[in-house]
Amino acid sequence: MIGAAKALILAGLSIRRICAPRKRMRTKLNYVWKLRLNLLADSRRMASNKVLTASSINPNVLTMQYAVRGPIVIRANELEKELKKGDHKTFSTVIKANIGDAHAMGQRPITFIRQVLACVSDPSLMSTDGPFSFPADVVDHAKAILDDCGGGSTGAYSNSTGVDIIRKHVAEYISKRDGGIPCDPEDVILSGGASESIRNVLKLFINRDSSKKTGIMIPIPQYPLYSASIEEFNLGQVGYFLDEEAGWGLNEAELERSLKEAKYDVKAIVIINPGNPTGQVLSRENIEVIVRFAQKHNLFVLADEVYQDNVYAAGSAFHSFKKVASEMGAPFNKIELASFHSVSKGYMGECGMRGGYVEFLNLDPEVYVQFKKMISAKLCSTVLGQVVIDTVVNPPKPGEPSYDLWKRERDDVLASLKQRATLVREAYGAIEGITCNPVQGAMYAFPRIHLPPKAVQKAESLGQKPDFYYAMRLLEEAGICIVPGSGFGQRDGTYHFRTTILPQPALFKEMLDRFSKFHKKFMAEFK
Repeated sequence: MIGAAKALILAGLSIRRICAPRKRMRTKLNYVWKLRLNLLADSRRMASNKVLTASSINPNVLTMQYAVRGPIVIRANELEKELKKGDHKTFSTVIKANIGDAHAMGQRPITFIRQVLACVSDPSLMSTDGPFSFPADVVDHAKAILDDCGGGSTGAYSNSTGVDIIRKHVAEYISKRDGGIPCDPEDVILSGGASESIRNVLKLFINRDSSKKTGIMIPIPQYPLYSASIEEFNLGQVGYFLDEEAGWGLNEAELERSLKEAKYDVKAIVIINPGNPTGQVLSRENIEVIVRFAQKHNLFVLADEVYQDNVYAAGSAFHSFKKVASEMGAPFNKIELASFHSVSKGYMGECGMRGGYVEFLNLDPEVYVQFKKMISAKLCSTVLGQVVIDTVVNPPKPGEPSYDLWKRERDDVLASLKQRATLVREAYGAIEGITCNPVQGAMYAFPRIHLPPKAVQKAESLGQKPDFYYAMRLLEEAGICIVPGSGFGQRDGTYHFRTTILPQPALFKEMLDRFSKFHKKFMAEFK
């Protein structure tokens, strides 16, 4: 428990306020409470000797929150350690439905991606005399990338903007995706996942000399990367609500309300499509509304499009912001836009490889020069992550040796995700006290919990948000790790949680069974 206690102390949280008050935990909690007091006393005694203390570090680091890896996840990790030690629980495993990590939940890697990675990592594997035999298109793909790497090795730095041939392939992919609309490779920058590019673009809006913070409009609910980064960079968060009753869509009136009531100098708007955590897919009409709104108010658009391959619902389709704005014509095709994609999602699920890109549209040339200067301080993103991007935007083609296997593996992953998207909505929607919108895309559901007033009162008496209290009880009693809706933002008086659709079928069924039993017991307790 010592590791968890330290982590929770740093988060400024009380173990007593997090753990469900149950008799069989009192001895352990009393021990942890005493340990916490001792550690706090020790830290105060030592603080005078430290250059960096909690009172001297960047205050925005203290106030930023990242719910996806917050205190509930810290407790989940501790529970896993307790299970390994043989501690008795009412469950044998912790099911982590808190984060969109496909491989951690049992998804197998795409063969073509891993074969190309193997060859660029160890070129000797491509030898015809070696113990391995890779398809000819895998070898050709790897050689083309290595020919553009310094010294013919992925161990060399790339340009700060990325390996040139991979940027070229990304541009070709974007143009093909958007029906032939041109894409200049010079407008593409490769990065360590989409998150790195998103944070780099947000940094451009920091202006410490202004009397007003720069405001960034973000959807509510939103992905905590945005709220955390906005807080860390001392920008201003301006939330606009998605409409739960309309399948998490949005309307212009809500955008106008949000902008009018903002107390910051609003410069940009973030769109997540398909949605995280809400799983909606914006219609073309919705995108046109946003483009008109951005053009009208001269706002920079950050289009988070990392789930563009994850569209499941009949009648839904992915439309890129670049394509829609371009087809709308002047003046809408002149909006400033940054669009992001990643290898972490889609059918690939290669989260740990950290590959992504940003494409800029209509960025001021002088600003672009400064952006490239800024990212050059980090030298380059991981080259192996760049290689994975290449396998995604330049996959096997019909007739090539790897095509049939690649297509079968990709289609199987997407079909399975589509099946689970339907199942999760039906399963949660059938439970009394929960409503859940259809999961049209992405990898998550965002069900609403209709908590009894007594449960809300209980949570508030412990100084906790009601959905946090529910989620911690679910973890402690059923071994399921989810993220409370309060970590993403929600309308006052409503309570939600985000859960992934990633667990493989057998684990998925077990998770739903555990959840249903817990929820019925919880609701009965506070009826």
